[in-house]
Amino acid sequence: MRLLALTGGIAAGKSLVSSRLRELGAVVVDADVLAREAVAPGSPGLARVAEAFGAGVLQADGSLDRAALGAIVFADPERLAVLNAITHPEVQRLAREAFAAAAAADPDAVVIYDVPLLAENAERLAPQFDGVIVVTADEDERVRRMVEARGMTEQEARARIANQATDAQRLALATQVIDNSGPVEATLAQVDALWEELRARS
Repeated sequence: MRLLALTGGIAAGKSLVSSRLRELGAVVVDADVLAREAVAPGSPGLARVAEAFGAGVLQADGSLDRAALGAIVFADPERLAVLNAITHPEVQRLAREAFAAAAAADPDAVVIYDVPLLAENAERLAPQFDGVIVVTADEDERVRRMVEARGMTEQEARARIANQATDAQRLALATQVIDNSGPVEATLAQVDALWEELRARS
């Protein structure tokens, strides 16, 4: 099994690349999906969150009230650190289970861990991967996409980019780079070529 991370800034096109790799035969594990599973109803993670933050972060059906939790943690770095100390290990546990299942099903599998905040957590996450695929796009193009597809203002879009790791920080981790600044067809051609390279090595 080869295990690679896939990352990129907001609106760079990571989802496009992830989807194509899945079509080509990669096993894609999505960190955002695991983060939701980590606090799903009945999960140990949700129980620990409720213990740490009180029953007020649960909805009537027992699921997580994300708005209530967000109101607590995002204005308080210490409380956010408490939440991360609960959820990050749980996401990592779920990821390890997914990687092991992929390897058991196919020892030659190419497994892609789709993880948006890799650069922000590089010291903890990056060493576990055989390589890091970084999807890039020009900042102005990313802003245009956020304005047109997500309804943001230009100011909002640039603020979201500024709140993430820089392109330089992501590229410092990269073993492969996909440039998604141009037409979709050009991006898909890069992904296809990368897949052939990965399969040749596996």
